[in-house]
Amino acid sequence: MFASMLGFVLSIVVLFFIIFISISALVSSASSDKAVPVLSGSILHVYFKEPLEERSSENPLKNFNFSSFSSSSQPGLNDIIKDLKKAAIDPKIVGIYLDISEISGGMATVETIRNALLEFKKSKKFIYAYSDYYSQGSYYLTSVADQIWVNPEGAVELKGIAAQVPFLKGLLEKLEIEPQVIRHGKFKSAIEPFILDKMSDENREQLSTYVNAFWNHIVNGIAAARKVEAENVKLMADSMLLQTAENALEYKMIDKIAYKDEFLDLLKSKVGNGDGKEKELNLVSLKKYTKAPDPAPVKEFTRDKIAVIYAVGDIVSGKGERDQIGSETLSETIREARQDDKVKAIVLRVNSPGGSALASEVIWHEMELARKQKPVIVSMGDVAASGGYYISCNADTIVAQPNTITGSIGVFGLMFNAQKFFNNKIGITFDTYKTGPYSDLGSSVRPLTSSERQILQNSVERVYGTFTKRVSDGRKMTVDLVDSLGQGRVWAGIDAFNLGLVDVLGGLDDAIAIAAKSAQLENYRIVELPEQKDALQQIVEEMSGDVSTRYLKYKLGDKFEMFNYMDKIYRMEGVQTRLLNEPIFQ
Repeated sequence: MFASMLGFVLSIVVLFFIIFISISALVSSASSDKAVPVLSGSILHVYFKEPLEERSSENPLKNFNFSSFSSSSQPGLNDIIKDLKKAAIDPKIVGIYLDISEISGGMATVETIRNALLEFKKSKKFIYAYSDYYSQGSYYLTSVADQIWVNPEGAVELKGIAAQVPFLKGLLEKLEIEPQVIRHGKFKSAIEPFILDKMSDENREQLSTYVNAFWNHIVNGIAAARKVEAENVKLMADSMLLQTAENALEYKMIDKIAYKDEFLDLLKSKVGNGDGKEKELNLVSLKKYTKAPDPAPVKEFTRDKIAVIYAVGDIVSGKGERDQIGSETLSETIREARQDDKVKAIVLRVNSPGGSALASEVIWHEMELARKQKPVIVSMGDVAASGGYYISCNADTIVAQPNTITGSIGVFGLMFNAQKFFNNKIGITFDTYKTGPYSDLGSSVRPLTSSERQILQNSVERVYGTFTKRVSDGRKMTVDLVDSLGQGRVWAGIDAFNLGLVDVLGGLDDAIAIAAKSAQLENYRIVELPEQKDALQQIVEEMSGDVSTRYLKYKLGDKFEMFNYMDKIYRMEGVQTRLLNEPIFQ
């Protein structure tokens, strides 16, 4: 027995020692600034195994697999774009190998990477792509390649875009829970899943408008890259003509059907010695290339800076948690950039469906103060809607991608009456004493009275009035025009541009260039804010974080998003400027 106990204790000690050594190595690797050497004739190997994020994380435990003691982390969008720019002028990089079957990222994020690849092609270096199979999103990105190869048993997915919205009315009825909705905006569809079992006519109208705008943009992009007619691309999708690799070759969507070893032979031939002999491939991943030396001439040192401030996630009051925009945290970051004399311009990078109206107002105010002192530019990512648009509307210039989801200028409040659920389903009743008629306003165990509904409606109307006034002042529009474009309606970036809700179509680099021009800067440094915590601190927080959430992600898999959706509803406080039921694109 004692021998077994001793063996168990020793095993725990050894396991702890192994974990400690592994984490220490990760911390050392994450914090090391040592440059990674790149050999002549190297090929940049571009693949994405994890969801694409706005910034590279300095947390070495992010995407860490404890069973294999390895990390599958990859650079964020900020470093991916930098790497593609760097590779274009790096004499040691001869071309790019796109190795992308699936891609997990928003449409605007994919668009940004695709545009960076198009820019890379101006260097006259090659971009070749190979995959066993191409999803529609990965094919759109890959379509810029000089040559696209696919496995003989593979295929190219081209079927159009479907947007699904989950409806919970039937569930709530079975549970005898009554949703109590107060809103302004006939297009404000965030509350529809709780009161309807299908889309309203208004929601279907707005959804069809911006989804078709997205699809037309994708079709035109593929058509231009592959030198075919856009109508033919639509026909391929609508008729599902690309069911096999042979179909894809026949319709000129790919260049060759081959196995991977044959494709690798092609790459070897591109890095030959010039005497007909082939070299072995030297593939450099984005993760490694991020730490490679920059071949661009070193700029003269300057104290002038442009601050790129990331606002990613739901907007909440206070400091917020990970993957949230806390009004206090973001306002403090904007304030510090405003008060820093070395920061000559601010670029706010927004990727948010919105959230608390009050928190959005707090951030808007800090943006307004900053705009009075220096140029303030907004760069919109995949989503900058509702509260995400609220915090953007007073910028000097708003930049968005054609397929950014934006607008949704509307307000709602949502409360649930679970009285019948408690009474009839689980046999719980409530009795209340209160000092005044409104003392228990907001109770979830009784319905709202007509006077309470009017009080909440008045609150929603006030917030909507403030929201539209903020947009009116920031966009130099009449309030009536903002109201006609608002009412909760969601717009594609391209339509928002045509309507004046957005100024420029482009990505973060375009926003930075506009900021530099506005501040009359030729030489400047980029500082990314808020500053990320050091690797060790992030590990401690990760290890002591919400274990139950990580377990749920593991057990629920894809269904975790639905759980997270319901959790967001539960956590909502106060009047909301939020795009709650963001469509699921397939």
